[in-house]
Amino acid sequence: MLRNFADDHFDIIIQAGQSNSEGYGFGDTQNPYTPNEKVWYLNADFTITLATEWVCGNLIQSNFSLSFARQYISNGLLEEGRKILIIRAAVGGTGFLDHRWGLKDDLFLRMMEMIKTALELNKNNRLVAFLWHQGETDASLNATYETHYNNLLTLVNTVRETFNCPELPFIAGDFVAHWKNQNIAICEPVINAIKDVCKAVNGRFVLTDELLSNAQTKALNSDDIIHFSRDSLYRLGEKYFEAFREIISSVK
Repeated sequence: MLRNFADDHFDIIIQAGQSNSEGYGFGDTQNPYTPNEKVWYLNADFTITLATEWVCGNLIQSNFSLSFARQYISNGLLEEGRKILIIRAAVGGTGFLDHRWGLKDDLFLRMMEMIKTALELNKNNRLVAFLWHQGETDASLNATYETHYNNLLTLVNTVRETFNCPELPFIAGDFVAHWKNQNIAICEPVINAIKDVCKAVNGRFVLTDELLSNAQTKALNSDDIIHFSRDSLYRLGEKYFEAFREIISSVK
């Protein structure tokens, strides 16, 4: 039986970008995230389900929105009677230069429709954070600083203007150091652009130098150096929340 969410009041978190936002961090089955009625996903097919990790054999696959949401609740930011709805708009291997995140492109348009849908569920629903992690694809396609800066700034400003939330906190993060350091020439223009967009919109850029890849933790027994491990994604979500707290404190 389908559930009606018209009576639920949601704090909405947008999670968008590519694979490290979608969540490709693997780890063992210790400390699994426990689903609860306070945290929900709006999925790409517009279904709403309890937020959860995914069990893959003897491993758990996770994403950083879960630890962000856990910090949001434990720090008292979720008001009584409200819940969290995480918009799961990220798709792995996508960027601006391959025509997925521009203003006329499919993933951007779907994200905007997902946000609209979430807000229209109840007039008391509200956007509280925009969590972005993307850029590896554009770096691999040799994006220039100027191109990436303009593309990302336009995306952030369009979301804010469309939904009348000019101070919506925007947080982005650095790449996995394991991969970035082996591809520094193509990564630097994109990373510098993301940092400067964060400054331009009073957002925050999260450093990730100490966070490990799947390959470094040997969770997958593979050479996956581009994705944060599950434990690293948990820490990444905590770092995004720390950045979020800085933003909301600065605008009070």
